[in-house]
Amino acid sequence: MSRADHVASTRKQWLVREAQSLGFAQVGVSRAAFLDEEADRLETWLKRGFAGEMAYLERNIDLRLDPRKLVPGAKTVVSLLFNYHNPDRPESSDVPRIASYALGEDYHFVLKRKLKDLMQAMQQEWGAVEGRVFVDSAPVHERAWAAKSGLGWVGKNSLLLNQSMGSYFFIAELIIDVELEPDAPTTDHCGTCTRCLDACPTGAIIQPEVVDGSKCISYYTIELRGAIPEPAAKQLGDWMFGCDICQEVCPWNRHATKHNEPAFEPHDALLDMKRSDWLDLTEEVFKEVFKKSPVKRTGYEGLLRNIQAWNSGSA
Repeated sequence: MSRADHVASTRKQWLVREAQSLGFAQVGVSRAAFLDEEADRLETWLKRGFAGEMAYLERNIDLRLDPRKLVPGAKTVVSLLFNYHNPDRPESSDVPRIASYALGEDYHFVLKRKLKDLMQAMQQEWGAVEGRVFVDSAPVHERAWAAKSGLGWVGKNSLLLNQSMGSYFFIAELIIDVELEPDAPTTDHCGTCTRCLDACPTGAIIQPEVVDGSKCISYYTIELRGAIPEPAAKQLGDWMFGCDICQEVCPWNRHATKHNEPAFEPHDALLDMKRSDWLDLTEEVFKEVFKKSPVKRTGYEGLLRNIQAWNSGSA
């Protein structure tokens, strides 16, 4: 092993330990390069209209496919997984549901703080390090980089699946100008299972690994502006914000463990809300319960729209 390889390996080992001390569950490393295998796939997905009204996905394609254009001089993409699984969500069939990832504080802010601490620790340990931190906040192809870094494979529901964690995790990235020892991709372990395809009520998973985003319940309840079209409005089930159906039926999530992050605990008031509380939701209560939550993204009026759709479907 050359001295450069030894340094790259030693630094990666240190980085993994430091990241885990901050709560990240797993870390994977890839060399910063153009994502050849994703370019045609992304272009086809966009041309088929699967982004719906999510026009931001059509912007900055060059940056999404090449991290060196996001961070000049970049040599390494570090992907990190952070568990958010929250089995303590309200389970009553008489209240609408919120996707597990959104029950606590907004992950963008929680994880970005941790990533900045990690970057600062790297600079103190290694000296000058240039780079940026990303948490679903820039045109970074998180799933592709995590798969390339050996943190899992792309499941038939298009989510990253990990043998020990399932899929209830956030993916974050560091793009830096330091060489680290890269990891090798893993293999697909979905086999012949089609539970996610069979369970999706809107048929959004049109084929293995391909999701029509414009038909996903998460799209209707978060991204879509305006009225939810029929028959989708009647297919939302009890989902008010997001959807976890394709994760709940996935066998790889059978052994998913609860997260250890206090910031991801649900707001006490959220756990206590009953059907009447949701139907009579005021803007004041919305702002109090969701003031630090990802649910703010849909806005008060958007959440009321979702609640009305849920109520109509469950009446």
